[in-house]
Amino acid sequence: MNIHGVLVPIVTPFTANGEVDTQTLTELVNVFVEKGVTGIVACGTTGEYYTFSPAERELVLTTIADAAKGKVTLIAGINSLSTNHSIELAHQAKKLGYDGLMLSANPYSLPDQEGIIAHFETVADATNLPIVMYNFPARVGVSIEFETVAHLSKHPNIVGVKESSGDFSHALRMLQANFEDFEVVCGCDDQPVDFFFWGAKSWIAGAANVFPAEQVALFEATQKGDWNRAKELMTAMYPAIHSMESGNYNQKAKAGCVNGNINVGSVRLPLTDMSSEETQSFLAMLF
Repeated sequence: MNIHGVLVPIVTPFTANGEVDTQTLTELVNVFVEKGVTGIVACGTTGEYYTFSPAERELVLTTIADAAKGKVTLIAGINSLSTNHSIELAHQAKKLGYDGLMLSANPYSLPDQEGIIAHFETVADATNLPIVMYNFPARVGVSIEFETVAHLSKHPNIVGVKESSGDFSHALRMLQANFEDFEVVCGCDDQPVDFFFWGAKSWIAGAANVFPAEQVALFEATQKGDWNRAKELMTAMYPAIHSMESGNYNQKAKAGCVNGNINVGSVRLPLTDMSSEETQSFLAMLF
């Protein structure tokens, strides 16, 4: 699995009565492919995977695969409270034709580093799909520490880490380590220029739901060494990205989907929609 460029953890469109909107999901996948993203992450946090029934999960994964297989890299999120359940989800993704997996430490249980290692190794041993680890302690409750990443990077089925802690010192230490056959992926919407400057080659960006073409252009600018252009693009996106990071992230990813022009419906409980005033204030930040 080649991890490079901008990969979008796609939102899940819902109809007015709260069902998965497969028609809009297919259209959205096609837009992202047209805008130049190199991959789509299904059933990620921005996709509200935690609200899905088993049937809905299969429907979402199948719809995305049918629209994008062979066009871009397909990664399935397999987060779960249970390690065994993550293995089941990995097998499902394999059956549906996904190229790789994204997996966090188990939320809620607060495992120590030994438990985190055992969790990832157990899943990695049970599948032949490559795994991108997902470090997002603000949501999961625990961090994948440097020594743990160093250990797990040696597993042949663990090929990278999406670094979303917001601690760039932690990211830089991993980037400087030059782990063999292992990618440190930017997972912070407001830090891509920093990651790319220090050698990262990919960005899994929830805000790519809002700014796919702009984020692809930013990535391409950094690969050409055009740091002024990258700074210009990031400066233009930054107000909206900062707003997203400051609260109601999923709501804003949906409201601003592809610059606010694609209606992907509401969020599901336990999230609630923003007020019309907050929505309009956010949309005014888009360009």
